Amino acid sequence: MLVPQIDTCYTWLKGYTAKVSVQSVGQIANLSYVHRVYLGLGSNLGDRAGHLKKALQCLERQVHLTAVSSIYETEPWGLKDQPYFLNLVAVGDTDLSPVDLLAFVKSIEQEMGRRPTIRYGPRLIDIDILFYDDQVIHLPGLQIPHPRLPERAFVLEPLAEVSPDLVHPVLGLSITELLARIQIPMTNDQ
Repeated sequence: MLVPQIDTCYTWLKGYTAKVSVQSVGQIANLSYVHRVYLGLGSNLGDRAGHLKKALQCLERQVHLTAVSSIYETEPWGLKDQPYFLNLVAVGDTDLSPVDLLAFVKSIEQEMGRRPTIRYGPRLIDIDILFYDDQVIHLPGLQIPHPRLPERAFVLEPLAEVSPDLVHPVLGLSITELLARIQIPMTNDQ
């Protein structure tokens, strides 16, 4: 006996939220895991705000954005002799694995014209994976949560704007608590 098609619903499956469309008894179609991701974006060359906007548009190809912070203008971190950055944090859902998400954001950086330069140097666009669900991942070239997040006000402040109660899975502290530890006044550009 066939059951009328049920529109998309969400269910909990093996620790992940899954998007499910049921078409008949015993048949599940269009199953995809949904992962909550937090991304930090920055630019300090050319049309900084334009680069951030374009990167957000490119991200929408694989990440359904659910929140985007205001844009913050910040001093360079690491290498001081360069233009100020514009930074923001984007929150979204994706079915990409952490490794595939990294490849995807790196492809956006390349597509937008980013080229390898000196560490912490100027960049047209930079997209970092800050969190992927509450997972802790240590792979060559990929560490989640981002290892320097707890010391970077330019990431914590916009992150606190969109997800103040998010808890760092290793440190056990909320974003608000991490920000309070290093509070440095910043300029909110919006």
